[in-house]
Amino acid sequence: MNRIFIIAEAGINHNGSIVNAKKMIDGASEAGVDAVKFQTFKAEKEISKYAPKVEYQKRTTGAEESQLDMAKRFELKQSQFKELYNYCKEKRIIFLSSPSDLESIDFLIELELDTLKIPSGEITNLPFLRKIGSLGKKVIMSTGMADLEEIKDALDILTEAGTPKKNITILHCNTEYPTSMEDVNLLAMLTIRDTFKVEVGYSDHTLGIEVPIAAVALGAAIIEKHFTLDRNMEGPDHKASLELDELKAMVKAIRNIEKTLGNGIKKPSPSEIKNIILVRKSIVATRPIKEGEIFTVKNITTKRPATGISPMEWDKLLGTTAKRDFKKDEVVEL
Repeated sequence: MNRIFIIAEAGINHNGSIVNAKKMIDGASEAGVDAVKFQTFKAEKEISKYAPKVEYQKRTTGAEESQLDMAKRFELKQSQFKELYNYCKEKRIIFLSSPSDLESIDFLIELELDTLKIPSGEITNLPFLRKIGSLGKKVIMSTGMADLEEIKDALDILTEAGTPKKNITILHCNTEYPTSMEDVNLLAMLTIRDTFKVEVGYSDHTLGIEVPIAAVALGAAIIEKHFTLDRNMEGPDHKASLELDELKAMVKAIRNIEKTLGNGIKKPSPSEIKNIILVRKSIVATRPIKEGEIFTVKNITTKRPATGISPMEWDKLLGTTAKRDFKKDEVVEL
């Protein structure tokens, strides 16, 4: 009922190497995630030659080259993505990828993916959103940098194009790599859920695993987290990614948390029913009570176990007459 869908975000952390990408699929499968996600793009169709790098990209890869030239180094061919898709099948892990241009959407549809992921940067891209909305697929949409009005606009475009709201999951996200704890604003995930009446999740770029675990406790249906083979590798996203042992720890923690969520019905669990009699109390005599004596606050009290009259009947018992003798600590009877 509360199975959390965990996406290990490989992104471009393969550094343009299909060998690395397959190693990442191996690691994600071993960690026990549900899906491994890549980024499918044609750099020249997505990025202008005039586009500068964002600040975290400058910090991690230098400011000399353009964003376009950097992206070209991490671009995989469609034939390589087909190979990765088939490799995921062998490993029994779901292959996902975020398209970043219209041609890449067409390619992922050729792979017959059931789910398409909209990255944060495309949430204001009307033709992109309209095309995805028209395909009748399940949609996961990240909302980094967006406000509620922009999320509403994107959601309207998707639904008007033909995708029902029940097929859309919206991920709260912050696109700074890494995201500071002060900027996470995790409660915004619940604001999105309550405002738009949709399933929600969380795409995390913080260091460590605490925040995605907290998101699960708050009700996230999907968790997405970047991972890498080695945080010291060259590239823009490695520093803000989990290494494989950390990914395993996150998955283990999330699987434990999802067990604790239950069905929301407040009642004794099967394991604690046996404790009811031993832990709750009965009304007992504080001293010997003779037949015909009146029960008062001076001759009765409450003690374990709950084998007699419940203390909830206290007022009903006070002022009545004992029908027989009672010893100290013996449960009394009406």
